[in-house]
Amino acid sequence: MGFFSNILEKLGMKEAAAAPVITPPPAAAAPAPAPVVASAPAAPVVNPIAMVDVVTLLTEKAANHPEKLNWKTSIVDLLKLLGLDSSLAARKELAKELYCPDDKMADSAQMNMWLHKQVLGHIAANGGNIPKELL
Repeated sequence: MGFFSNILEKLGMKEAAAAPVITPPPAAAAPAPAPVVASAPAAPVVNPIAMVDVVTLLTEKAANHPEKLNWKTSIVDLLKLLGLDSSLAARKELAKELYCPDDKMADSAQMNMWLHKQVLGHIAANGGNIPKELL
C-alpha cells in the first residue's frame, strides 16, 4: 500500500484505496500506429465510484484540529490534518509515487505546490468531490 492509498483511506475512500488511480505523465509522442480494422470488444461494465464530499470532511476536521491548518493550499497542512507524516522525506516519497518531475523534486517549495495540486486531483479521480477552484 502506497502513501497515496493512506490518504484515500483516511478520507474514508477504502474502495479507491484498494486500487488507486495514479497515472504517470504522458511519454513523448510516439508515431501513430497503423490503423487496425477490427471490431473492439464491448467495454466492461464498471460500478461507478461513490463520491466523497472531501471539502466538507476536511473542513470539519480542520474546525476540530488544535492547530490552524490551511489544507486548501498547503500539502503539509493537508497531511497533518489527515494524521499522516508530513515530513520532507514523506512528501518526497509521495511525490515520487505521483511521478513528480525531477526539476520540481529539486526545489521543495515547487515540489510542495505541485504535490498539493496532484494530491487533490488524484483524490478527485478516485471519487473525491473536489471543487474545480482547488484543482
